[in-house]
Amino acid sequence: MSDAVTHELDPDAAVRVIEHLYDQGWSDGLPLVPATEARVEEFLAHTDRDPDEVLAQSIALGRQATVRDITVHAIMAGCRPEYLPVVLTAWEGLSAERAARGGGFQSTAGPAPLVIVNGPARQELGVNATGGVMGPGFRPNATIPRAIGLTVRNSFGLLPNELEQTTQGVPGRWQQCIAEDEEHSPWEPISVDGGLEAGESAVTTTLVRAYEFVDNRSFRGPEDVLRDFQDTIQRTGPWIFRNTSAMLLLNPEHARLFAEAGMSKQDVRTWLYEHCGKTEAELERAAKGLSHLVSEPYPPGTFHRTFADATPTSIPIVVAGSGNAAMSMVIRVFGNWSGKSFRLH
Repeated sequence: MSDAVTHELDPDAAVRVIEHLYDQGWSDGLPLVPATEARVEEFLAHTDRDPDEVLAQSIALGRQATVRDITVHAIMAGCRPEYLPVVLTAWEGLSAERAARGGGFQSTAGPAPLVIVNGPARQELGVNATGGVMGPGFRPNATIPRAIGLTVRNSFGLLPNELEQTTQGVPGRWQQCIAEDEEHSPWEPISVDGGLEAGESAVTTTLVRAYEFVDNRSFRGPEDVLRDFQDTIQRTGPWIFRNTSAMLLLNPEHARLFAEAGMSKQDVRTWLYEHCGKTEAELERAAKGLSHLVSEPYPPGTFHRTFADATPTSIPIVVAGSGNAAMSMVIRVFGNWSGKSFRLH
């Protein structure tokens, strides 16, 4: 390190600033970056939105956050200025989510916002789409969702064990941001399912509850893998309403297996819709029978489908991760995805 740089840096002063931010109660438990007025203006130069526009709301609490508020939290989270449009667009997506608009952030389930980036912005910002896509090591993947969490904490006032009533919560609750691996996907990206054109920089956001591996490397054909997904999807644990929904996070190998067999994303959805479910007797053995929802009890052999329909809102599909092993994930969506993606601007 040069003498000039050493002279300019004051590690002791940096520690004092970090501790001051902790003392204010603004931190999620990790160190924060100070948001100076000059830094806020530098970030706002990357968006054409009005700084006073209300973009995030908690209807249940009657609280809100403006573009400027969100910008402050993006800085504190460690974002670079060019990430701000993704953070703002993610909030636009969350505002379309029924669960997020209501009491989702206060839920006992402690759901996490999952942010998915499509289009040229992936490479421009360096958002990881391949190996270790759900893990650490990539600044935009880590800081963009953290900015959402800090806004929820400080603008909405949702502190753990206070207004936030999470029982156990989702591991890495404010750390879930990925890009879709469009280059290795045989299908159109999720942003097309969300109503946009392929090739547009876009953000898709929803609330999720849990991740479950489907590790199937010895498949003989696509139905082997579909049956493996079926077994994971239809378990009773996450089944708390008449129907549930789940996202498939497919690694490129599983996606290619389906595509090479002539299956579209919609074919995968339809197969799972038709096959996933439990009988009334099977649900009742876990005290989750559905007869209490109707005037006449269901016969024990009545088959209840896991999904309400075979649309992308019930079964969104995203391709991401390394192609080095045939491992995919079932992601439990909290409620349903809105079915809308938002153009980055």
